[in-house]
Amino acid sequence: MKVLRTPDDRFEGLPGFDFAPHYADVPDGDGGTLRMHYLDEGPADGPVVLLMHGEPSWCYLYRTMIPVLVDAGLRCIAPDLVGFGRSDKPTERDDYSYARHVEWVRTLLLDELDLRAVTFFGQDWGGLVGLRVVAEHPDRFARVAIGNTGLPTGHEPMSEAFLAWQQFSQTTPDFDLGAIVSMGVVTPPAADVVAAYNAPFPDDSYKAGARIFPTLVPTSPDDPASAANVAAREVLAGWEKPFVTLFSDSDPITGGGERWFQEHVPGAAGQPHTTIVGGGHFLQEDQGPEVARRLVAFIG
Repeated sequence: MKVLRTPDDRFEGLPGFDFAPHYADVPDGDGGTLRMHYLDEGPADGPVVLLMHGEPSWCYLYRTMIPVLVDAGLRCIAPDLVGFGRSDKPTERDDYSYARHVEWVRTLLLDELDLRAVTFFGQDWGGLVGLRVVAEHPDRFARVAIGNTGLPTGHEPMSEAFLAWQQFSQTTPDFDLGAIVSMGVVTPPAADVVAAYNAPFPDDSYKAGARIFPTLVPTSPDDPASAANVAAREVLAGWEKPFVTLFSDSDPITGGGERWFQEHVPGAAGQPHTTIVGGGHFLQEDQGPEVARRLVAFIG
């Protein structure tokens, strides 16, 4: 597996992002290893909050949430998925699969970090990957919160907005990831913030993971990830620990996706489900401190 590693100087001086990097090696599934990056902020003995980003962002997305959570005495773990942020980036699209992403994350969180009693929060692909880990290892998780994500199996039609995004990701010659993030928010970010989202990707050779991700979402029951997601949904349909949805009011891609969880997950009954006002697809970018405060209240 050919792998690229973004030079460290690309991450110097990013606005609002003075967190120390942490790294662990995970098997790449092809006989080698990959270096995964994660943030580890807050008291080492504090209750763990896992913050998982999606496509095409990285843990920079959580920079305004982490201080609120740390101030509440929580330990924040925010990984970069393989292919994103400071994590290694396999150069071939065929190196990436939904199953591999789940296994890479599982290895980091459960084998390398040995996290337990975790509060999970995931958005976009952070939910698609993270909910699989939750469902396959429910004993490691105390509660779940999700925002603007889902667990698609290919049995329900995807939104027109998602299908348009999927096609765009495979056909556009200029895959400007910072611009994509800026189009997925309500309040346009400053130019230096847009540049920070582009920082992990010096050129197109680093973007294989970002390019292939939209095609890995199960859109038919024949998808190789469909059966595993069906199994994960079955686990969640018996999940009695607390489960809350924090979806935003302005996301055409996942709008309404919270209903399945509210209706089928026993632990969602009576929870403070909230619509985050003024949030686009990347609700952490638009309303990060508000999302963090909701998480603090949920945990408390």
